[in-house]
Amino acid sequence: MKKQILVAGGTGYIGSHTAVELQNNGFEVIIADNLSNSKIEVLDGIESITGIRPIFEKVDLSVIEETEAFFKKYPNLEAIIHFAANKAVGESVAKPLMYYRNNLNSLMNMLEAMKEHNIPNLVFSSSCTVYGQPDKLPVTESTPRKEAESPYGNTKSISEDIIRDTVKAHPNLNGIALRYFNPIGAHPSAKIGELPLGVPNNLIPFITQTVAGIRQELSVFGDDYNTPDGSCIRDYINVVDLAKAHVVAIERLLMNKQNSNYEYFNVGTGEGVSVLEIIEGFERSTGEKVPHKIVARRPGDVEQIYADTSFANKSLGWKSESTLDDTLLSAWKWQENLKKEEVK
Repeated sequence: MKKQILVAGGTGYIGSHTAVELQNNGFEVIIADNLSNSKIEVLDGIESITGIRPIFEKVDLSVIEETEAFFKKYPNLEAIIHFAANKAVGESVAKPLMYYRNNLNSLMNMLEAMKEHNIPNLVFSSSCTVYGQPDKLPVTESTPRKEAESPYGNTKSISEDIIRDTVKAHPNLNGIALRYFNPIGAHPSAKIGELPLGVPNNLIPFITQTVAGIRQELSVFGDDYNTPDGSCIRDYINVVDLAKAHVVAIERLLMNKQNSNYEYFNVGTGEGVSVLEIIEGFERSTGEKVPHKIVARRPGDVEQIYADTSFANKSLGWKSESTLDDTLLSAWKWQENLKKEEVK
């Protein structure tokens, strides 16, 4: 009998790719999502890739009554992967209460359900934002967390603390937080990818929509940072590589291989790439020009951050494999596939 895994926020960008990798590895996937920033048609893409349509429930996990009803319906879950959160840095600065309410309530509601229904394992979608602007690069898991640069980042720090304290108080529970860096790209089939509703908050979908003519031009937020070309530096990881890390984390929990009942790992490539280098890489890999302009810095942005992934490489037996050019090309193929679907 297949082990049931709940993917909370599973019709979202990272969640949908993780659902694919879980199904490819023999797990039964149940997706819970309120569709606030995703579309139900994502299930068609998952089914097209894997041949299996995951079970789907429309649930707002930040609402306790809906959460309780869901877990009563699915009493045999082996583990939860929690993606159900708002995730835009800029939006969180403008709407902090929305971020605290949604991101923290959904986590606490699920932890209560884990206790009540004896669901032992949680993989949490954390973020490198917990490090703020680090004093030393690359960041390791021993790098001190700093005061967050945004409410979004703060929800990740608080969530990690909530998980740590909960599993400490309840030793039958286990948690792994994956602190990942900047997910980009799409599934190589071009059947699922990043699909923000409205104006994108992330760099790559804004680039692809600009090249596709949906947006007039890309705004590069600042060229006066203390970096080689003046633009912000990030560690951009292929979303499929990232999805595979979640499967490895689930298997670690199910096989009781963890060293403690709360662990955390950096998940990135170990390489820092600037915004202007991303534009150059996109143009190189696709042959398309990216109309862009330099504008003022954006509130909440960290100047530069990239990972030391050696701990995750050794402990999880996982590493990123995709090249940046292939990843950027996959994002463009996904955008082109969306245009074809619109024409049909």
